[in-house]
Amino acid sequence: MERRRHWSDEEKLAILKETTQPGAIMAVVARRYGIGTGQLYTWRKQLLRGAMAGFVPVELAAEPQGTAPEIGRIEIRRGGDFMVSIDRLVDREALRLALEVIGELER
Repeated sequence: MERRRHWSDEEKLAILKETTQPGAIMAVVARRYGIGTGQLYTWRKQLLRGAMAGFVPVELAAEPQGTAPEIGRIEIRRGGDFMVSIDRLVDREALRLALEVIGELER
């Protein structure tokens, strides 16, 4: 009986990054890891939808020179026209609600 392998989000992302390299062939990458190409397409679709918690890459941006960093500030940007800015004094329930609304917008 064949056991299913559990892939961490980090492993999935690393495998998907391989498929984006110039000249990469999905079938070759899939074979290397012992998975089907359908699985790679499923992971890619999930990544693009942001459906898996922790799967969407996060970028830590440096503060522009000449500005004092605001410790504890969180900015969530999606695309060019959507940004949510949360300061360090936010109430836990308000933060939970904001993240829930952002999640709904992604669907």
